[in-house]
Amino acid sequence: MKTILKKILVILPAVILEALIIGLLVTIFRPWAAFFEGVFRFLGFLFALFVISYRQEGTYKILWLLFFTAAPIPAAVAYLMWGNKRTVKPITDKVGKAQETIGIHMDDSGILSDPAKEDERTAESLRYVETLSGAPARAAENTQYYPLGEDCWKAMLTEMKKAEKYIYLEYFIIQDGVMWGEMTKAMAERVKAGVDVRVIYDDLGSIGTFSGADTKKLTEAGIKWMPFNELKFISGTLNNRSHRKMLIIDGKVAFSGGVNLADEYINEIEKFGHWKDIGFRITGPAVGNYLYMFASFWNAFSKDQIPKEAFDLVPKSAQSADGVVLSYYDSPGNRDAVSNNFYIEMLGNAKKYAWFYTPYLMLGDTLQDAFVRAAKRGVDVRIITPGIPDKKLVFRITRSFYPALLEAGVKIYEYAPGFVHAKASLYDDELCTIGTVNLDYRSLYLHFENNSIFWHSSIQEELKKDYLETQAKCREIRLEDLNQGIFGAVLDGILRIFSPLC
Repeated sequence: MKTILKKILVILPAVILEALIIGLLVTIFRPWAAFFEGVFRFLGFLFALFVISYRQEGTYKILWLLFFTAAPIPAAVAYLMWGNKRTVKPITDKVGKAQETIGIHMDDSGILSDPAKEDERTAESLRYVETLSGAPARAAENTQYYPLGEDCWKAMLTEMKKAEKYIYLEYFIIQDGVMWGEMTKAMAERVKAGVDVRVIYDDLGSIGTFSGADTKKLTEAGIKWMPFNELKFISGTLNNRSHRKMLIIDGKVAFSGGVNLADEYINEIEKFGHWKDIGFRITGPAVGNYLYMFASFWNAFSKDQIPKEAFDLVPKSAQSADGVVLSYYDSPGNRDAVSNNFYIEMLGNAKKYAWFYTPYLMLGDTLQDAFVRAAKRGVDVRIITPGIPDKKLVFRITRSFYPALLEAGVKIYEYAPGFVHAKASLYDDELCTIGTVNLDYRSLYLHFENNSIFWHSSIQEELKKDYLETQAKCREIRLEDLNQGIFGAVLDGILRIFSPLC
């Protein structure tokens, strides 16, 4: 709470000053109100044209146009500050410069060049992701799937204790407890052995969980740390958080998935029933993609640069092959929403099935249409969502998307024992994704995310097995379960308009 109050106190003077300036301007220019009304109407027309013509999701455009209709001036200012991709440039420009100095090894480039004839369409979809993200597909040397957060955490802790050169860690939420306490202890021990340990956390994501006292402990232990997009004042980048989750050790092993570093993620404490999360471990050249993601952020905002030698430790070729893995990160500064478009591609490619894990379901028009089309042409489309929500309002909005999907033939299951935080998808026994991407507007358009696509890898079989075991613990939702009446339907419609803000 102290951390939150401190952040509010930092921002509050800027908000008060802005309000005073607006009030002063209104008072000064009141005699010319009629003239300015005409000017604002004209500017409003131009603003509407700009929003309509800008390449963005239709649902998002409607939200801003409604906002403008109700309050033209505040809406125009808010859109220019937070509502378009140009606002994230202060971050993406710095990251871009860091990436230019880092580079990325392309030893396994061309791995998608000669797929089997029947897989050519899938290979094209992966090349699309390569092109948009700049991340190469690699041979998957060794993969390990973890069906629960506690399984993933134990494996992470084991590998951290063996680190010889460096431990690089980036997470959206960090909170002191059993999980973080054990990890901090392991990192502090490795620092004593000369290991370079660095931590990135999202400043807003960890605003109520990670304080100055926590970072002081890291400093005392010799652990380097950095908040991402620090909340110092209201800015255009306020909405663009790093939702990424990754651990890279010695360039040899990387972990990722949905698991944040707080005790509910490993069921050490219970908040919303049983917490269902997933993660994975990879080794070999594919680790280089995660090192590149981490170093891009660290070097963009820290003077203590990650040395080139860190990349030299990444294996240049795989000792064995367990299919292909393409690990990439999504940026709100990208012209194309990479993950959103890839899911649309795969729903269109799917012949037998397309199954999804997601804690939140707030789809844009294009992605929702892809789900509907796939189900209507006979693809077995399933979605597992939470049975016990962490945010009741968001859960209601999630459920408002059910009817159109159910009517099309999509099967939806809610996890009866508790909350699902896993983010994954599976297609036709040949490809799956595991990462940090939720099926909502924030993840798909506003946040920095990371995702891994596994193609013809054994991890697909493990994920499928886990999915079916989880589904057995779910209750299937049917249309008759969602009868909210006229008032409920109207409320859901209103909430749907504002879903891009949730």
